[in-house]
Amino acid sequence: MTVGVLLLAAGEGRRFGSDKRRAQTRSGQTLLATSIAVIRGTGLPLRVCLRPGEAQLAQQAGLQPEEVIACARARCGMGSTLAEGVAQLPAWEGVLVALADMPAIQSLTYREVAAALTRETIVVPTWQGCSGHPAGFGADWFDRLANLQGDTGARALVREAGERRTLLAVADPGILRDIDHPSDLART
Repeated sequence: MTVGVLLLAAGEGRRFGSDKRRAQTRSGQTLLATSIAVIRGTGLPLRVCLRPGEAQLAQQAGLQPEEVIACARARCGMGSTLAEGVAQLPAWEGVLVALADMPAIQSLTYREVAAALTRETIVVPTWQGCSGHPAGFGADWFDRLANLQGDTGARALVREAGERRTLLAVADPGILRDIDHPSDLART
């Protein structure tokens, strides 16, 4: 089964106070480049949602042109960005939805979620009983993902999945750690 990663990186980072995708991590890389490097370590194919006109950011992050999805409705919120991204995916049978401001997720976690995914299921990683990212969606969910709007994201789909939802315990607290404020960068 072909599973890839859709990295949502088109947000404006309002809580951060500036474009957090360009913020430097302790490694000296930008936050976006750090998240991309982790995903590249998985061996899974990658697509990254950016706002239109961000070719320079994509190039600085080491992305190839075919890896970039320009999301014209990104200003409408995460749900709209996710919908645009899923609508433009190649012929994958599953997608892991990841957030660019979560660079502490281990490559192994991405591979474990991908391995647990089927066309019919949604897989959510958990650490100590708390749900995190990346969430995996089988192709049967793509149409519903492509119809999301606004800033709601896919939480409602995850709740509705019932027995088609798998909660996958992982040994990775990084699934819960996002970067919302400049002080959070000290953890990267």
